[in-house]
Amino acid sequence: MKILIIGGGNMGQTYAQSFLAAKIIEPENLTILEHLEEKVAMLKAKGFDNVITDPGAYVSDVDLVVLAVKPQDIPSLFPRIRSYIKPDQLMLSIMAGITIETIRQGLNTPKVVRAMPNMPAQIGMGMTAYTSAAEVSRIELITVQNLLNTTGKSVYFEEERMIDAATAASGSGPAYVFYFMDAMTDAAVDLGFSPAEAELFVWQTFLGAINLHKKNNLSSKEWIQRVASRGGTTEAAIKAFEAGQLNPTIQAGMKAAFERAVELSKMK
Repeated sequence: MKILIIGGGNMGQTYAQSFLAAKIIEPENLTILEHLEEKVAMLKAKGFDNVITDPGAYVSDVDLVVLAVKPQDIPSLFPRIRSYIKPDQLMLSIMAGITIETIRQGLNTPKVVRAMPNMPAQIGMGMTAYTSAAEVSRIELITVQNLLNTTGKSVYFEEERMIDAATAASGSGPAYVFYFMDAMTDAAVDLGFSPAEAELFVWQTFLGAINLHKKNNLSSKEWIQRVASRGGTTEAAIKAFEAGQLNPTIQAGMKAAFERAVELSKMK
């Protein structure tokens, strides 16, 4: 199998490293197309030998093209690679907000898979939602799933709208967690902890809570009940959250992210 990754940024590098580490592809069969010279130098310094700055006939020789560029780059990218793309090649896009139909029309090719990974994919703990055009075969979808799973977990959806939903839930999700951690850290400092102590307490609390949840079958609500004894300190905190409408606010934030994802999809 030969793979071309277009875009040598964080996610392009993540996929390249993950594919190689999983032994899914041999190094000589992986090519990265990156036009920025500073990124080319960085990629080569990290051990990627097949880094090319311009499209060429080699694009036609690969089995899978991973589109890992920023959405705003497609007006300049698509015309440069369109003539090299063949109808039997598989396109895997991780570009936020770019629909399957936009890619099909822009590259004049039918076989498109659209995926939405998130940042933890960089450490093999990502969550990716993906969908595909009807022309993509079951065997090709299995191949894509194996590739995506090198960066964590993946779930296939029949409806493309669920990619926008995944953008709001898992794509933007890590920022929600960091936002809550930041608020807790600030509060801990106000309570008298040093910044370093506050970060340690918050980080370890999140890590412990997530792993505790993972090792048991209890729901989040059930865990809250276990921690929050009647008349205790946790109950006081939960009551303050509820008084401040924290739960509806979080839901409103996710809805806003979803609506923005839909808007971006329509703009392309």
